[in-house]
Amino acid sequence: MNPETKLPKVGTTIFTVMSQLAAEHGAVNLGQGFPDFAVPERLVEALDKAMRNGLNQYAPSHGLPALREAIAAKAGRCYGHRPDADAEITVTSGASEAIFDAIHAVVRPGDEVIVLDPCYDCYEPAIELAGGIAVHVPLGSEGGDPADFAPDWSRISAAITPRTRMLMINTPHNPSGAMFGVDDIAQLTALLRDTGIVLLSDEVYEHIVFDGARHESVLRHRELRERAFVISSFGKTYHCTGWKVGYCIAPPALTAEFRKVHQYNTFCTFTPAQAAFAEMIGAEPEHYERLGAFYQAKRDRFREQLLTTRLQPLPVPGGYFQLVDYSAVSDLDDAAFCRWLTAEHGVAAIPLSPFYETPPAGQRLARLCFAKNEATLDEAIARLRAL
Repeated sequence: MNPETKLPKVGTTIFTVMSQLAAEHGAVNLGQGFPDFAVPERLVEALDKAMRNGLNQYAPSHGLPALREAIAAKAGRCYGHRPDADAEITVTSGASEAIFDAIHAVVRPGDEVIVLDPCYDCYEPAIELAGGIAVHVPLGSEGGDPADFAPDWSRISAAITPRTRMLMINTPHNPSGAMFGVDDIAQLTALLRDTGIVLLSDEVYEHIVFDGARHESVLRHRELRERAFVISSFGKTYHCTGWKVGYCIAPPALTAEFRKVHQYNTFCTFTPAQAAFAEMIGAEPEHYERLGAFYQAKRDRFREQLLTTRLQPLPVPGGYFQLVDYSAVSDLDDAAFCRWLTAEHGVAAIPLSPFYETPPAGQRLARLCFAKNEATLDEAIARLRAL
């Protein structure tokens, strides 16, 4: 039996494809977004302690109370709003699960969901599996430079119809690192006012912001947070993407619907890691407070090195990815260029085209991850100088 696929546009994710290619060719992997340096020692010790103390069985479906309280306290400290740990916070198996659950909680067949391209590749499959329709609006001003990745609110407004159920935003943005500013928040608030549109705010890079900028979390803004799923992840903040622990903060009515999906998706999340994160957040807040400075040093050093190559680095306001313009090196499209770069020059990158429904014509950009040890980045730069 060969059933018709429910996801006809979906193949193997580009991150898996490029990581496999990197392994085959012994390439320095700056493609998939994972650090190659150590998890904080306190976190490892807390995980070990939790397991040795017997926290190895199912956690409560919503998450360990201690972790939900720690998340609430951190939100209050960072954004001036402390959500209700019992009614508004749910711990999930990574941010991807939280995004899936939020979409399935409220999107019904025929509903439209606005996504801003380029967008992370898990968004549209979740929408389609819910029977929804992804409506793609490109970032960048119409008629302007699409590589500025700023939201064009007139284009977003024009995409809203009576069938629009959800708008998805991502700040700091993957893959560009662009961030919403105060004016963007004001325009977003005005756009959604007096509508029934639900907001999903993907904020997994919330603490990786640079140059003194402020992350405009939806949690800061009452009118927005009252209609929003705000999603984040511990993997990006604590260098442990393989632990797959994230969370969703939403008002009680949305959280109730979210938890209906969550309990039949994963039900609960890795118990000892939850205990470890609860301890880490309370005992060492300076980790997330200093994370922007930690990554800014990496960003600045990597950018200086890239300027000695033929690749042109774009600005990076937040996140841990560096976009580079490779048009001085090659006329290949981005997917072909990244395969060539990996196979022939031993550096793996990610093309941008898989993040778009319709990639901009002639765009020659690739994404490099600088969440790496200096030795890893130095080796990559040595190879890139040979281009």
